[in-house]
Amino acid sequence: MTKKLTFNAIAPQQSPDSQVAFFVATAQQIDQIASINRLARDENGLPTGFQRPQIAKHIREIGDYLARPDAILANPIVLGFVAGTGATIKTAKDGSKQLIVDISKGVPGQIVDGQQRFSALREIGRADFQVPVSAFICSSHEELTQQFILINNTKPLNKGMIYELLPIANRSGMPFRLDSRRDASSLVATLNFGRSSSLKGMIRGQTTPHGVIQDTVMQKLIMNSMSDGALRMYRNDQKLMQTKGADLISEYFHAVSHVFHDAWKDHTPTTSRLIHSVGITAMGFVMEYLHSAIGATKREDFIQPLTALRSVTAWTEGEWVFGPETRRWNGLQKVSADWKLLSFYLVQKVRESLEAPNGVPAHVRG
Repeated sequence: MTKKLTFNAIAPQQSPDSQVAFFVATAQQIDQIASINRLARDENGLPTGFQRPQIAKHIREIGDYLARPDAILANPIVLGFVAGTGATIKTAKDGSKQLIVDISKGVPGQIVDGQQRFSALREIGRADFQVPVSAFICSSHEELTQQFILINNTKPLNKGMIYELLPIANRSGMPFRLDSRRDASSLVATLNFGRSSSLKGMIRGQTTPHGVIQDTVMQKLIMNSMSDGALRMYRNDQKLMQTKGADLISEYFHAVSHVFHDAWKDHTPTTSRLIHSVGITAMGFVMEYLHSAIGATKREDFIQPLTALRSVTAWTEGEWVFGPETRRWNGLQKVSADWKLLSFYLVQKVRESLEAPNGVPAHVRG
């Protein structure tokens, strides 16, 4: 018995051999006409399918949003069909276009783009939620695979651009991982554009390409501090975060630029490991230690203990001596093992400089 689904469609004239249709459908209807064909290998080792594995966290975030009564989904789900397998575009008697899909022999189409959105919508079970769908009919499976590659090979929106836009986006319904990034991005903007900030104009982002400190590195420093460090007390008060939180970071890096002026001024990540992500990250942990150990909040509090690091650092020349291990000054890279090694080393040296033989901090000893 033949079973067909018919969708009123718009079928634009594009290339002479193209067959493209745009229509609306529910997740249940899409499930009847198209499936997710995941990349795998057949018995001969040849690739079959093309979709990447599902990302459960991503699907859950989309589902949480789509479950809301005010949710919208403007991006279309893209389906691909091979000619002769069940999908045709026809003209109705009134001149309108229709996509007719024969599902009597199974599901003929494949989801080319939007699998995470489709999976989220299917999981929450909103039968009344219609989404835009675009479909194309190819002459062969090879052409279908080619179209998948072309559609998904475009450069995605840069994460740095997303992060810069977060502070002006609606906070309601924002995934937690972006919510914390939003606060950090907002503080980075304050530090980069604040009139009295020691980091004014120094942070590089999508809109500030001439900066030298990567914005995502500063964001991670701030997120770490908001989670378990000096900025934690301000994380639920945006006004305090933008004033006292920004002041703390600015005062600290004012001290850093003063103590290590020869490795800071007019340098780039290539010429100084202090400006490099590995140095900024490690110095962030030094800030946290000094704030915790001696209550440092002002540049004067930071300068003396940071000065003790001058003789044991190699930001622009020489070698780092990590116990039995020695590294060239620029041998530290943007990998977790290196910034953890440097962080532990610097915090240890600062701790040693603060503590007398009897354990009394140097700032108390006078």
